[in-house]
Amino acid sequence: MRRAAYLLTLAIIFLCFLAKPSSVRGQGGTGGSVHGTVVDATGASIPGATVELVNPVSGLHRTTTTDASGSFSILNVPFQSYHLSITAPGFNAVHHDIKLFTPVPVDLNLPMDVATSNTTVTVSIDSGDLLSGNPSYHTNIDMSKFNQVPDDDAQNGLSGAITLASPGIAADSNGMFHPLGEHADTTISMDGEPDSDQQSRNFTNQLTSHAIQSMKIINGIIPPEYGDKVSLIVQTTTKSGLGDFVPTGSITSTYGSFGTTSLDVNIAEGSNKWGNFVDMNGLNGGRFMDTPEFTVIHAHGNNENFFERIDYDPTVKDTLHLDLNAARTWAQNPNQFDQQALRQDQRDQIFTYNIAGFWTHVLNARSLFDVNTYIRQDNFHYYPSANIFADTPATLSQSRRLQNAGIHADYAYAHGIHNIKAGAALDQTVLNEGFGFGITSATYNAVCQKPDGTPVVAPGVTNPSQCVAAGYQPNPNFLPGELQYDLTRNGHFFTFKGRTDIKEEALYFQDNIVWKNWQILVGARGDNYNGLTRKYMLEPRAGVTYQLPTGTVITAGYARLMPTPYNENLILSSYTGNGGLANNLGAFGQHALTPATRNQYNVGLQQGFGKYVVVSAQYFWKYTKGDYDFDVILNTPLTFPIQWKKSDITGADAEITLVPVHGFSAYTTMGHSHSLFYPPEIGGIIFNNNTNAVSAEPFLIDHDQVYEQNSHVQYQPKANGPWYGFTWRYESGLVAGNVPFGSTPGVPISLTYLTPDQQQQIKLSCNGVYATLNAPLTSCLPSELKSPLVTIPKAGTETPYSNPPRVAPRNLFDMDAGWDNVFRRSRYQTNLSLTVTNVTNKAALYNYLSTFSGTHFVPPRMITAQATFNF
Repeated sequence: MRRAAYLLTLAIIFLCFLAKPSSVRGQGGTGGSVHGTVVDATGASIPGATVELVNPVSGLHRTTTTDASGSFSILNVPFQSYHLSITAPGFNAVHHDIKLFTPVPVDLNLPMDVATSNTTVTVSIDSGDLLSGNPSYHTNIDMSKFNQVPDDDAQNGLSGAITLASPGIAADSNGMFHPLGEHADTTISMDGEPDSDQQSRNFTNQLTSHAIQSMKIINGIIPPEYGDKVSLIVQTTTKSGLGDFVPTGSITSTYGSFGTTSLDVNIAEGSNKWGNFVDMNGLNGGRFMDTPEFTVIHAHGNNENFFERIDYDPTVKDTLHLDLNAARTWAQNPNQFDQQALRQDQRDQIFTYNIAGFWTHVLNARSLFDVNTYIRQDNFHYYPSANIFADTPATLSQSRRLQNAGIHADYAYAHGIHNIKAGAALDQTVLNEGFGFGITSATYNAVCQKPDGTPVVAPGVTNPSQCVAAGYQPNPNFLPGELQYDLTRNGHFFTFKGRTDIKEEALYFQDNIVWKNWQILVGARGDNYNGLTRKYMLEPRAGVTYQLPTGTVITAGYARLMPTPYNENLILSSYTGNGGLANNLGAFGQHALTPATRNQYNVGLQQGFGKYVVVSAQYFWKYTKGDYDFDVILNTPLTFPIQWKKSDITGADAEITLVPVHGFSAYTTMGHSHSLFYPPEIGGIIFNNNTNAVSAEPFLIDHDQVYEQNSHVQYQPKANGPWYGFTWRYESGLVAGNVPFGSTPGVPISLTYLTPDQQQQIKLSCNGVYATLNAPLTSCLPSELKSPLVTIPKAGTETPYSNPPRVAPRNLFDMDAGWDNVFRRSRYQTNLSLTVTNVTNKAALYNYLSTFSGTHFVPPRMITAQATFNF
């Protein structure tokens, strides 16, 4: 497989030099280009004509004018459908629809007829322009429009946009999200460079949204060009300086709640042959990470981010493009009240860099060749408190490096009904992991307990069989392998160091066929994974759409996929053998995590209503042999990949979009997933609840959610006046962790396994008496146990596969208002805005005692003022 990938790459490079060149420049990656010549009936050029490229659903709107020869070029255009309009004084307007599927440049000859009388030119959009018809169900976002949607995640603006604008995505803490019932199973393609590693604040430094021009989010049938983590594909196109003959840019400053400040400076400059875009961003705030208490404690952090994109066209057939990114994060790990009382001071730092080079070579008017090579790295460091016994219930440390490098080569051909792409990919991931921990709480993993279940310190007792003689009961949850790492019982630190590299090779072919009212995607991908384990698989994929005269598009598709294990802490999670994690730290299983096998089916429809409303919906079913999740240690960002025997996930999602009309625009996204996972589990370090890990019955995992929706309404009464926005976010609640519930009506529930802090976090009460830090509850009748923050099943009704405990449903409301170009200047413009998120200051949870996520609250009310100076 590797030799075939190498040979194909070299063959494509060689052939590109033999082809007849084209006079039209192309662009690779996630964007294409539209070129054209505007002429009159005699063939004479029309200079100064206005050219507009519009996608009314995503909000993308590009405008340019023809030069002295009547030519125009619109570069860096995301792959989607567009409506092109050309207007010029004295001529009838010309309209043309474009479907951009590949980087092959679109070259048009557009004749204009002389107007027979004085007319008013109106650029019109019809219902056909609202419909995509692409077999890969997707959402398009133009960031210039989406930046007006209120978001409470300033650092992870990219993740926030994905969560708020794409259907079928459940929000989680610290910028994490769950697409289509999976845990963070996402690939972000940055200008064509794929990144399948984790994107939340726990793992990496995400590129700032100020550097992003547009996104195309694919959550339907995944095209064969993508592999690895593919429940969701995010094609991002960064901003470019190409064509900016006069330097343009912006300076944006914000100040908000918890002392959060940010400053972003970007500038773009270029010509027809070169372009340079630079963005520098810094953020500092008192609530940097999501917290385990609604009260914000020990949560300060800061982030610095630099991005530069350089474009250069040395010849008419060659385009060079370089992306540079460097970022750093420092953050305190938020404390609970009991941890703050001990002055726990755990912190982390993340250093990230990325260098990606792109070369696009136009072979002829129908085809081009594109090469992308890259190297990126995340360095993650986690530091314990200066006094390790201030850390409770364990002191933790980590130093981890994840480095990716690769080269991808693609050939694109567009002619007639065919839009073909084929390519090869060679990737290598190098992992270095160091980890240490020691138990610092004498009652954590206690050998014995009192009759009511309260953990107790029994001096000299090291075996449950000794508890009765000491006057206590054995602790049924005691893990004997952890005893040697209990620093309160003369134990020693657990330390681990590991290194490995993972090699992946892939070949793919796909054709997007457009014939009459049909669009057909057909192709296949071959993946070879060579890491701690090995696997090769051929993955056929196909999708079809048909557009009815009623403005209805029907979609169906199938994809075979090979998801691969998460790279973060993969070595430690896969470490086995005598004295290994499976024996010593409560991990389950005895071998390394392996690549999975998935069969996915999608059916959907799209319906346009007039010229302003479009509705899209799909149903999906995914069956995966060997599906993945993460296992978190306590409530830290230290997580370890795990693998289950299989998963069976079904669900549906929908999107309703109202394009701008009379100053109004709106959208609603909805989703439902039923995520059933089957034991046994391998990998990970279980520190929380291990009930499902050893149970034989299937269970709904913590990223299962019955229903979520995000709705946003925007109103701007006058084109140059203020605008107003309102967002409603509803989530029915993810599956929660170790929530107390009764198995038998009338039989009291022991609550001593929960710490006082864990009880008060969810405002747990028994017969109206609330748990406090100083007076926790010890037991309660099931009928009298209440919590406004979690849903407790009625006694005798709980089942892990149909009625598990959940986080309580939540409604969150956000508002913003702003005024662009307040002083109405043509060159230097000032924008002002004010955003309020969680307007009602509702206390709600993302998750609670989840083995996979820990405990985190949604952000409280946050008010942010922003001023932007554009030049």
